Formats: sequence, structure tokens, C-alpha cells
Amino acid sequence: MKLEVKQYEEKMKKSIASYEEELASIRVGRANAKVLDKVEALYYGTPTPINQMAEIKAADPKTLVITPWDATSLKAIEKAIQASDIGITPANDGKCIRLSFPPLTEERRKELTKNTSKLGENAKVALRNIRRDANDKCKDMKKASEMTEDEQKQSEKDVQDLTDKYIKLVDDITSKKQKEIMEI
Repeated sequence: MKLEVKQYEEKMKKSIASYEEELASIRVGRANAKVLDKVEALYYGTPTPINQMAEIKAADPKTLVITPWDATSLKAIEKAIQASDIGITPANDGKCIRLSFPPLTEERRKELTKNTSKLGENAKVALRNIRRDANDKCKDMKKASEMTEDEQKQSEKDVQDLTDKYIKLVDDITSKKQKEIMEI
């Protein structure tokens, strides 16, 4: 009996999707509503994502406009943005909040590039943990005589090939994002 590699591939795909989602939330000089995905404001005492309590749209390439559906939540949204780590001061005009994205400084670009590398390493660690789980499962199956030693070696090789493929994908995604950061 051979190890079911598909289930581990699904886990790796989910790790890659999560990594891409994290990268999308890094601001790179132009207005992108994804930077607000992790920002939550108190709405009737409950932390609520801003995108669930307001319309977020790009007025131009450098400006986001946040229009809350409930005008009473305007102050809470403004406070949440100020407390977040996106590094932009909101401008409140009483009806909506404007976020103006300044051009990135060289120092900020280097910081973002370094942060992107760190996120890439975290994604690789997640992939390696999935590989370790798969290899542990192989050893357990071998110990329980559910697979032969040859099957164990083949399964471990298949998992390693899969891990190599996804680690290369993380490297490609990381370098693409870093290039995007440095070019803007």
C-alpha cells in the first residue's frame, strides 16, 4: 500500500494560497484594498473586518476611499486604521475616509523586501512541516506492516519531489513580489 500523496499536495496548495494572500496585503505604493483585509474595527463591540462594514474603492492609483454603510462606525474605522501597521494616516471628511498612498522610500522598499523574504521562509517551513508529517505517516505505515520498505522509500521520494516543486513555487512568487516592490 502506497501513501496517499494527494492529501499532502492539497495541504501544500493551501499553504501557497495562504502565502499569496499574505503577500497581497503588503502595500507596494499603489492603492490596493487588500491592505485593509486584516484590519478590524469595533462595530457594536465586536471586532469586524473593515471590508464587511464599508465600501472600499480606489479613487485613483494612489487613493483609497472607505465609505461606511453605517455613518456611526466612521470613527471606529479611522481609529482601527491608525492602530494598524499599514503606515498610512487616514483623512476623515465626516462621510468617508481617504487613504493616500505616498510613494515608497528606498528604506521602506528594502524593509518590505526583507519582510517578503521572511514570509517566504515561513511558507517554506510550513511546506517542510507537511513533508515531515507525510514522512512520519510513511514510517508509521511501515512499522505497522502496511507498506514495504520499497514503498516507503518511493512514497518519501514522491513527497520530497512534491515539496521541492512547491518550495520552488514559493521562491518564484517571492522574487516576483520583490521585483514588484523595487520597480514601483
